Amino acid sequence: MKYVILIHANPDPWGHPTSIYTAEGRALPPEHHEEMDRQFEALLAEISASGELVTAEALADPAAATLYGWSTEGHLATEGPYAEAKEHLAGFFIIDCGSRKRAEEIAAQFAQPGGMVELRPVMWPGGDDQ
Repeated sequence: MKYVILIHANPDPWGHPTSIYTAEGRALPPEHHEEMDRQFEALLAEISASGELVTAEALADPAAATLYGWSTEGHLATEGPYAEAKEHLAGFFIIDCGSRKRAEEIAAQFAQPGGMVELRPVMWPGGDDQ
């Protein structure tokens, strides 16, 4: 089953990896970041080799976004980030796992200082939304 791992963060300034641009990340020593990078690279190598990694993308600064809404007068476009959001979508990974438990094991390893990770099943035609 496919899952999307959504990475939410609010780095300042915007940059990747987002953890080095958050207050929580800046509070950590460089050695900690180096170890986190090694662990993350090992995770990516593992899920790539197993075929569980489908695709991944980092996203640009939310200030570069355009939001489109709907009204009876037509589609409305507004510039850059959704104003009410504290954290923004910084990137995503799509994984294909044999079980929800395995997807949860992988997603937990994406947690980072100053960010939040969301795991959600990917829908498919006729599929269930659980």
